[in-house]
Amino acid sequence: MTTAENNGSEMRELAGVRELAGKRALVTGGTRGIGAAVVRGLLAAGAEVLTTARSATGTAPDGALFVAADIATRSGAETLATAAQERLGGVDILVHNAGGAQPYRGAAAIPDEEWQHALDLNFLASVRLDALLAPGMRERRSGAIVHISSAAVATPVGPFLHYTAAKAALENYSRGLAAELAPSGVRVNTVSPGRTATPGGEDTRERWARLSVGPGATNADDTAPLGREGHPDDIAHAVLYFVSDRAEWLTGSTLVVDGGEFPRG
Repeated sequence: MTTAENNGSEMRELAGVRELAGKRALVTGGTRGIGAAVVRGLLAAGAEVLTTARSATGTAPDGALFVAADIATRSGAETLATAAQERLGGVDILVHNAGGAQPYRGAAAIPDEEWQHALDLNFLASVRLDALLAPGMRERRSGAIVHISSAAVATPVGPFLHYTAAKAALENYSRGLAAELAPSGVRVNTVSPGRTATPGGEDTRERWARLSVGPGATNADDTAPLGREGHPDDIAHAVLYFVSDRAEWLTGSTLVVDGGEFPRG
């Protein structure tokens, strides 16, 4: 059995407990890659799931509800929050997965509009959706929020500085929000993936390779100490743990899932 097949088997075995039956979940960016793996895991664990992508042509995993929304904008976040209320009746689990940015030749080459877009998509989208949906969790005195960051915040490099800076802000914000919501029984945690085999990640690495970014940048061909790049299910396992009752005494935590690629002191 291959590693990917083994991961999928473990996901099905874990989810077979259906420990999330009756829960309502919203996952941003859930039509491919890590987001799709999270959606599949949540569905298998018994949750009702709504997901989103910018394009109306996005295809959600079988069994999930879908709405098109550009959450990098305030209006898109509002559209998604309204859809969650109308189609799910509220949200018990909120997973912020949508994100990303394209590399440039260095920090000075990143234009203002790309800095703003990176902040809107990788940081402010979470802030806006949390502000719209967390109040309902507080009223019910129950809920789990997971922010997807990036293990690369530990070793930021110029070509991706707009992205890692936004993700670093997200991790800081996540810890602060966790402290604020904890008295209401709402848990907030962060998962920070390393290099993961996804269509978006592959596209980004190809663009980076074409830039010839020069010395000091992380080699896109390096292998993590555990000997392979991650699979979407590796990240989904971590998310499913954080939103389950098995993590009921965890909040304000950051779990780095990167095969040892980006050690933190």
